[in-house]
Amino acid sequence: MTLFDRVREIALVSSTGHILSWDQETYLPSGSADYRSAQLSYLAAHAHKLATSEDFLKALEADEEADDGSDPVRTANLREIRRESDRSVKIPTDLVARESTAQSAGHHAWIAARKASDFSIFAPHLETLVGFALEKANLWGFAGEPYDALLEGFERGTSTAAIAQLFDALRKDLAPLSSQAVAKSPPSELPPGPYPVATQQSFNAIVAAEIGFDFETGRIDTTAHPFCTTLGPRDVRLTTRYMESDFTSSLFGVMHEAGHGMYEQGLPAADFGLPSGSAVSLGIHESQSRLWENQVGRSPEFWEKFYPMAQGHFPQLKGFPLEKFLRHIQRAEFSPIRVEADEATYDLHIVLRFRIERMLLNREISVAQVPATWNDLFRESFGFAPEDDAHGCLQDIHWSMGGIGYFPTYTLGNINAAQLFKAATAIPEIGAATAKADYAPLLTWLRENIHRHGGTLDPTALMEQATGRPPATDDYLQHLKSRYLRSS
Repeated sequence: MTLFDRVREIALVSSTGHILSWDQETYLPSGSADYRSAQLSYLAAHAHKLATSEDFLKALEADEEADDGSDPVRTANLREIRRESDRSVKIPTDLVARESTAQSAGHHAWIAARKASDFSIFAPHLETLVGFALEKANLWGFAGEPYDALLEGFERGTSTAAIAQLFDALRKDLAPLSSQAVAKSPPSELPPGPYPVATQQSFNAIVAAEIGFDFETGRIDTTAHPFCTTLGPRDVRLTTRYMESDFTSSLFGVMHEAGHGMYEQGLPAADFGLPSGSAVSLGIHESQSRLWENQVGRSPEFWEKFYPMAQGHFPQLKGFPLEKFLRHIQRAEFSPIRVEADEATYDLHIVLRFRIERMLLNREISVAQVPATWNDLFRESFGFAPEDDAHGCLQDIHWSMGGIGYFPTYTLGNINAAQLFKAATAIPEIGAATAKADYAPLLTWLRENIHRHGGTLDPTALMEQATGRPPATDDYLQHLKSRYLRSS
């Protein structure tokens, strides 16, 4: 068995686990959680055993010695397999199994805690998961602080210090920008619902297909927290949640997840499981979702085409002018909920989470102090505290899945999205098509410049190759100023 065959075998095992995880989030009966936990733990441990076996490591060494550099994609695959292997061998298989079990238990505890708005239900599980995060960080090693080791798994090539510096600089501009944007946004409400869920599902599917999501290799389901997951090279699953009082909540959720899904559908299917067939980082992944949700989905050009369709689906919109609708979806307001936040205030939510995660890992606060710390930091940035834990520290699924270190990639995605969109639409043909809500040329450009490369380039190098320069905040800040601080 060749090295690449072994990597594909690991992908087969891991993707089987993804199917079970997707089912856990969508259809699994509440009383079935314990055995599902055992199933996921077994598969995670088995995949880890395969990736750290003596046969795998020998095959990797042999291929590295034989590589002459004549095939750049093969060389890149070997480099990234080595990078991941060096991390994997430092983690004992029993730790992988125990953490997987803890994540399943933590997920169900989080659901119950969020429903009851009672952090104490989730707190012991979070304590366990933070313990696993620290244990892994110490085994991997880190240059500055434990967060570095976790961040590397989501956004390779960066560091906590670099993210902190970026966020500190961005926050200086965002704090006054968001306040001005909120002040300039008059109160706005959609015509009263209900907006029936079935009708939302129909409209969302039309929009997702129109922007390029392939329903022959994907589908949309319902869950408590929207996500996208890939179950195979031609099997991409989107999820969203619905509010009958506001159809745009599920719609923008679908556009966001469809951005993730189109990235996955654009990766080389023949290389599924290999780095060349995998997304390079979550910061790049989030750039795809945020670009389609915000640069495209909240633009006047998009709604000039799709608003008549929306009015056909939701009759109460027929007496609601497009101009008022655009003001509604482009309004800025301070919300306690990250996934409902507008662009002008969104990154303040991410900075808060980044600060709390660092505090937890550096043991500057205990798990028991999370709710109070969250509320204090939220009040500092937003001027008020969430009304309860469900609207505060319990709103996100990430910690229950062991995803400490994930949150910074959302803001990296925002920065990358603005830079990619500006570079693409500067090409006359793409700019002209996008102005007419024809997004096929834009998707083709993303396929060519981002998707097809998989994980063969580091995120910074990929952005530099696609846009002519490394990631920078200026395009993003200009986008926000143009949309939210324009003259009335």
